[in-house]
Amino acid sequence: MTERLTKKERDTEIIYDQSDAPMQIRTHDLNLIRRLTALSKEYPETCRLVEIDSISGTYFEVMDKSRVSIHVTKPYPAERRQKQSEWAKEHGMKGNRTANGQNAHKRSIPHFEELSRSTTNLDFVDLQSD
Repeated sequence: MTERLTKKERDTEIIYDQSDAPMQIRTHDLNLIRRLTALSKEYPETCRLVEIDSISGTYFEVMDKSRVSIHVTKPYPAERRQKQSEWAKEHGMKGNRTANGQNAHKRSIPHFEELSRSTTNLDFVDLQSD
């Protein structure tokens, strides 16, 4: 039986120094593993896959450190978030919904009124709210 790690145990370690030594990345993050694997296949002189281990994580060495960056952003002020939210609602953003909550693409379907009467109403859940 395979032992599973908890989310807290699935971490990412990045060992970076300013010498000429390669950057070492050990991670359980599947998105990062996919991206580094693609980089190592396309540019083997830049990045290489060293080890795959389900317990300790997937280990890469990145020779060209300029290919990896950490992007740190300040949180948006509440006023800016509110303005962006209002703009998105007015312009049909958030899953192609209009300001009144209906999906914009449904309005373009001929006889949508008849189709909507024959189907049940579904509650939409905002999956991006955290």
